[in-house]
Amino acid sequence: MLEKSLERLTGDEDLIIHSDQGWHYQMRQYCQVLKEQGITKSMSRKGNCYDNAVIENFFGIMKSEFLYLNEFENINHFKQELEKYMDYYNNKRIKAKLKGKSPIQYRTLAQQAA
Repeated sequence: MLEKSLERLTGDEDLIIHSDQGWHYQMRQYCQVLKEQGITKSMSRKGNCYDNAVIENFFGIMKSEFLYLNEFENINHFKQELEKYMDYYNNKRIKAKLKGKSPIQYRTLAQQAA
């Protein structure tokens, strides 16, 4: 996966790769490649599955609401549509867990209350 991803880089990216602490993500060779490519490594804390829970939940929602429902002409088309989806998700899509608010609306209310 890493080798195939590196083939697609243009050199203009500022990348972070997040993973759990599996042995293969801690291997010296793997870490060296990330360092050589200027990729920042991010890992969950040991024994804390909740580090990934929020992003795993988001990716599940994004796949079912966006990725699986659309076809993309090329990578640029995908990026354009993803930006639109992210705007929708953050500004318009309401969640019951957020008291019927979008993530940005909820965060704004929380900051005002603090």
